[in-house]
Order: sequence, then structure tokens, then C-alpha cells
Amino acid sequence: MAPSRLVPCLAGALLAWLALHELHVVVPGLEGAGGPLFGRWVHLGVMAAGGVAVLVRVATRSSERLGWTLIGGALLAWTAGEAYFTHFFWDLASPPVPSPADAGYVSFPVLALGGIVALARARVRGADRMMAADAATAALAVGAVSAATVFEAVVKVVGGDRLALATNLAYPVGDLLLLATIVGIGGLQGWRVSRTWMLLALGCLCFTVTDGVYLVEVADGTWVSGGPWDVGWWAAAPLWALAAWTPLAAQEARGESAPVGGVRYALPLAFAAIALTVLAAAAIWDVNLLAVALAVAALVASITRLNLTLRAHAASLRHAQGEALTDPLTGLGNRRLLRIDLDGRLPSLADGRELMLVVFDLDGFKHYNDVFGHPAGDAVLARLAERLEVAVGQGGRAYRLGGDEFCVLLIPGEQAWETRLQACVQALSEEGDGYAIGCSHGAILLPHEAADATDAMRLADQRMYACKQDGRLSAIRQATDALVRAMVERFPDAGERTAEVADLSAATARAMDMNREEVEEVRRAAELHDIGKVAIPEMILDKQGPLDPAEWWHIRRHTVIGERIVAAAPALGRVAKIVRSTHERHGGGGYPDGLSGEEIPLGARIIAVCDAFVAMTRARSFRDAMHPEMALAEIERCAGDQFDPRVVRAFVRTWRRAVSQADGEAEAAAA
Repeated sequence: MAPSRLVPCLAGALLAWLALHELHVVVPGLEGAGGPLFGRWVHLGVMAAGGVAVLVRVATRSSERLGWTLIGGALLAWTAGEAYFTHFFWDLASPPVPSPADAGYVSFPVLALGGIVALARARVRGADRMMAADAATAALAVGAVSAATVFEAVVKVVGGDRLALATNLAYPVGDLLLLATIVGIGGLQGWRVSRTWMLLALGCLCFTVTDGVYLVEVADGTWVSGGPWDVGWWAAAPLWALAAWTPLAAQEARGESAPVGGVRYALPLAFAAIALTVLAAAAIWDVNLLAVALAVAALVASITRLNLTLRAHAASLRHAQGEALTDPLTGLGNRRLLRIDLDGRLPSLADGRELMLVVFDLDGFKHYNDVFGHPAGDAVLARLAERLEVAVGQGGRAYRLGGDEFCVLLIPGEQAWETRLQACVQALSEEGDGYAIGCSHGAILLPHEAADATDAMRLADQRMYACKQDGRLSAIRQATDALVRAMVERFPDAGERTAEVADLSAATARAMDMNREEVEEVRRAAELHDIGKVAIPEMILDKQGPLDPAEWWHIRRHTVIGERIVAAAPALGRVAKIVRSTHERHGGGGYPDGLSGEEIPLGARIIAVCDAFVAMTRARSFRDAMHPEMALAEIERCAGDQFDPRVVRAFVRTWRRAVSQADGEAEAAAA
């Protein structure tokens, strides 16, 4: 059988023997039963077996050798002293003190204490100052109780014999230190319940209690060897053998303390209450000075712990408040801090004092994120935030409101508002290989333009979005004009025709209750819906007769080519998708994707109707222009197959309204 299984079984058998021995001593009528099983020498085998089991653990495992070697040596030292005592003093009511047996006895707490400290150094890591204060409180409280209950009896029984006094005091002092150390280690571990430390503490407690009873009964002259209390000394051996062979818990192996919980706070308070009880007893009965001093020290340690707790909570509160008001990525203030600053500053503005609130939104940042990735985007935000904070300087504060939105609150300074504003804009601008980041902004002066924080933020946001929209529309308009110009250079007669298609498409879109931005997208798509034809050979475009399959393949490519050309301008991405679908058919069968019905973008369905109408009502080299009413009739006939019926109805209604309005204006002019 492996030692890891054999030793616990052996320890269990030894504990069972101790229980039977206790019954043999305590139960009337069993005093003489058992024969040699409960003879005076058997307990030496129990203690020696426990010590050897601990040392076997040292021989078979490489970890924590020093600690368990000292603990095993402590058990064998006690066994040696007990062997001498059993041989020479077993039947004496008052054994001589000191004697050679005391050498083994006194060595026990010294070696055990060294072993337990060595174990603690190997297992306890990361203890904070509060845990150390808990450990000190517990250890000192335990020491106070031990001193109060045992020391006085030792002094009385020994009297003036200094050597005997020192020897007898060594036992309670050693027990005090040993038990207090184990309890203190529990505090350093955050009061985690570990089987190893629990078994060590239980064995030490057995020793401490039996030592105390021994000294008191010797003082009273009532001690008898082999009595009911002796098992307290002997029980430590199997208990510590079990402790040596108990596997480490996962958290203990990593040196982790227990999580903060009720036990971590309750136990230190309990030990402080014990120390307070000792002091209360000293006010009523005669308690020695050592016990009082230890109790006072325990309370001092408890007060120190309270002070550390209050300081830690205050630091945590400050940290939490800082986090609540700070953007974690950039370190700037967040929206909540901005609101607090505005609410605090606005009421105090008077006598001509003013503030400038500026909200910024980055332009080009989304493209940067898409190209270089979010980690690179975060790095850019942190870099721009640092530059913005430098630009603001001592004359205000910078904030990050979230995403790519920033804000500054400026106070009057030596430079003009516009100069300082441009410095902030420059700080939020950056160009590099393949990217350019700028910003749109909205600025207001307080308190002239807003009376409270809510109005101030609303107005600044409105101005920022107006600035962004103007810049975006300007870029879109420039890109659209450039592409239309290129198409007109290729097809000189295309300008007037595409303008007419664009006007009709925009009017129809408005008739279908599309919003302003959607109407403008439809207009731009209508202006550019034939841009892909610049890549089609002229001989195919100008061919008089029917097209062969290869030529039709070229023609049908022009919407895909148009999409690629338009999409080269990122601001026209949605327009490019409409351009691609302008030759799809409502009933299916169109190109390039064979879409049908609602699958086709609404803007593309509108352009298809308007483009067909303009084509029919304009003269071509191979046919004459069709009358508008005939063209309308043809479009209505193709509704449901080629065209969306809903779009056809809106287009016809729009056309007839425009014609009626034009006729009315002509009659008014003639009159």
C-alpha cells in the first residue's frame, strides 16, 4: 500500500487506540481490562509512530521538508522525554523538576514552533497588513487566556525555586507561543479553513490543555500518571501525522488567501472580545500582569486593524469615485465629470465672466478603425486625448464623452477664444500613410447662450452635428460633381439627360415620403447611374442594330463597374449600392443580380422608372421621341413586371402634377 494511504490508516488506528484508552480510564469497572494493550509503555509507541510517519512524509515528498522535519523531530523529542519520565517517575505524584525528561519536553515546542513557521513561509503568501493585524490580535488574545489560567498556578506550585520555576514556565510559554502562532497563521491566510492547519491546531490545543491541567493538578497534589488527561499529550502525534499527509488545497498551493467575507471580520472581533474579557476579569479577580499586558496588546492590534480598515475603505472610495468620473482609456474626465463641472461653474458666472464649451466628434476615425483594427484605434484615441489635454493646458479641462467624442471646457485666458479653439482642433487631427483624422466641433459661450448644463450640451451637440453634416455633404457633393464631370467628358450629351433623370427621381422620392437624406441619395444615384458606361466600348454603345450576346454581356457589366467607381468615394457607399441595382426588374430577370420586388433598393426602383421615361421621351439616332402621355401609358403597362407599381403610381402622379402646375403658370403669364 502506498504511504499516502497507509499513513492515514495508521493514524486512524492510533486515534482509535487513544479513544479506547480513554474509555479504559474513565468508565468504572474497566480500569484493569485490556491487559498489556493499555500498559504504561504502549503510549510511547503511539507517539513514536506519529513522529516516524511525519518523517516518512519528508523522505517521500520533496516539498516543505524543513517544516515537517522539525515537526517530526519535535514529536520524537517529546517521546524521548516521555520514555525517561515513564521509566523513572511514572508513579510519583510530584516528579522532580528539572530532570532529564524535561530536556525532551522543552525541545518539543521549540522544534514544533520552528517547523510551523517554516510551513507558514512556504504556504502563506500575499498577506496584507490587515491580515497581519488580525493574526497579532488572535495570537495575543490566546496568549492572554493562557497566561491568565496557567501562569499563576505555576508560580504558586514552584515557589522560590528559580530553576524549577523557569522549567515549569517553559511549558505554558512554549504552548502559548505555539498555539498563538498557529492561530496567527490562520489570520494571515484570511481565516481559510485548511485541514492541515486545523489538525496542527487541534494537536497543539490538546497539548496546551493537558499541560495546563498538569500544572494545576500538580499544584493541588492531585496529578496521577496515566490519568484521563494524558491522552492530550499523546493525541498530538497521530493528529500531526494526518496533517503531514493531508493534500494541499488548490488555493493553499497557490498561496491565495480566502476571499473577504463574514468570517474574516467575525473572528478578529471574537479574539478582541476575548482580550476584553481578560481585562474585565482582571478588574474583578487577581490576574497576573503578563495576561493583562497580552490582552492590552491584543486590543491595540485590534484598533490598528480597525484603523487600517478605515483607511482602506477611504482609499477604495476615492478610487471608485475617480473611476466613476474618469474615462479608463484616455484618463480624461468623462461625461459625468463634465456635468458636475458645468453644474458647479454655471451658477458662479457673473460680472462678465464666461466659459466656452466645445464638443468634438472625430472625422475619419471609423475608417481608421476598419483598416488598422480596434487596438490601433484605441492607441490613436489615447494619443489624441493626450494632445488635447496639452492644448487645453491650465485654461480648462478636457473630457472624453465616449466613442470618438471629446469635449473641452475653456476659461478665459491670454489668447482669444478662436485661437484656443483652433489649437484644440489641431490636437484632434492626425494624418499618416493611408489615413487622415480630423474633427467637427460645436462651440457655445456660457452663460450667454445657455442657462444650464442640459441646454449647454444640447446646443453644443446641435452645432457639432451641423458642422459634421456640412462637411460630409460638401465632400459628397464634390465627389459626385467630379464623377459627373468625367461622364460628361466621355458622353457630352449625357449631362442634360442625367440631370432630368435626377430631378424626376428626387421628385418621385419626395412623393413617396422619403426623408431629406434619402431623397439626396436617390438624386446622386440618378446622376451617376450610367457612370459605368465609361468602360463600355463606343462601338457597342453606338451600334445601330441588335446586340449579340457578347455585346449584351458588356452592357450588363456597366452597373457593376458603376458601383465600383462610385464606391471608391467612401462617402458615396450607399449611393453605389443603388447604382448597382438600377437595371433590376420588379418581376425578376434583370441584371446584374436578378433581384425582384422589395429585394431591389427603393431608390433603384425609382430611378428605373424615371430613366425609362426620359429615354422614351428623348429622340435617339434610331427613333423619334415618344409623346409623354404615350410614355406614361407604356410605363403603366409594364408595372408589376418591369417596374414597381407603387413607384409607377407615385411617378405618374408627380408628373401630372408638375405638368398641371406648368400649364397654370403659362396661362398666368399669358394673361
